[in-house]
Amino acid sequence: MTGAITEQLRRYLHDRRAETAYIGDDYSGLIAALEEFVLNGGKRLRPAFAYWGWRAVATEAPDDQALLLFSALELLHACALVHDDVIDDSATRRGRPTTHVRFASLHRDRQWQGSPERFGMSAAILLGDLALAWADDIVLGVDLTPQAARRVRRVWANIRTEVLGGQYLDIVAEASAAASIASAMNVDTFKTACYTVSRPLQLGAAAAADRPDVHDLFSQFGTDLGVAFQLRDDVLGVFGDPAVTGKPSGDDLRSGKRTVLLAEAVELAEKSDPLAAKLLRDSIGAQLSDAEVDRLRDVIESVGALAAAEQRIATLTQRALATLAAAPINTAAKAGLSELAKLATNRSA
Repeated sequence: MTGAITEQLRRYLHDRRAETAYIGDDYSGLIAALEEFVLNGGKRLRPAFAYWGWRAVATEAPDDQALLLFSALELLHACALVHDDVIDDSATRRGRPTTHVRFASLHRDRQWQGSPERFGMSAAILLGDLALAWADDIVLGVDLTPQAARRVRRVWANIRTEVLGGQYLDIVAEASAAASIASAMNVDTFKTACYTVSRPLQLGAAAAADRPDVHDLFSQFGTDLGVAFQLRDDVLGVFGDPAVTGKPSGDDLRSGKRTVLLAEAVELAEKSDPLAAKLLRDSIGAQLSDAEVDRLRDVIESVGALAAAEQRIATLTQRALATLAAAPINTAAKAGLSELAKLATNRSA
């Protein structure tokens, strides 16, 4: 299925680049950068959940039009990642320079006027906007029955609104230094869980059949699993191997991300080691050396936050799987979603 989605994206982006060639070579270069970003890397998790949402309510496999619809989720994801890298001023993504860094380098290499950094950020914002616009074009253009198209558009509207809302909650949490576990969990729900698991499942089901009975099921399963997925990301953001994750270890600490892992670390440290709690509060979002990042890792682990995060991931995943086991969907879909759940939460990148 992953290969089929990648092929849909390859054909779609190739065709769009060809039909917009009249705008000029520079714009074609922007589109080529989008193609490279989308086609070279990524787990294709969101289309995979949409696929199993379809299979949960339909006996036949999705056709090419359905697969094209599912591929729109990858373009939405590309928009979210590229914009997130701008917001966080991240230097690398998937082991390569981020989009805004690459365009800043292009500006320098060509010795253009103005700030390379500002140009890079502007180009990355436009690339992300283009990815979102073309995702919308796919959703509006796929060949579905009128009834299915209406159902799909309702889900798609929720996906876009929620991921943007979650991103805004994230930057508010950083700016306001919100440190509660509840606040971080709320961000995880809307920034990640809804658009990674819940809504893709609902999108696939909506395209296949009128089955409102699975809507709440997919919401419950998807929220638990999606938050567990993000918690795994939080752990990897602090303890992950950069050679595997493709991102510098400790980036979440330097960028000031108010993750559940860090909120839990502060809360636990306040009970057992007030000096460690102060160190965490003072260090999150600071320009940290590698040695200082190592020190914070030690603190996070020693106060029990890493173990608590792993337990939370396990609990949420088990709850999601229990919801799945009791669901009124076919055995094949249950098996496929169970495998996806393991892939989403037991990973090193």
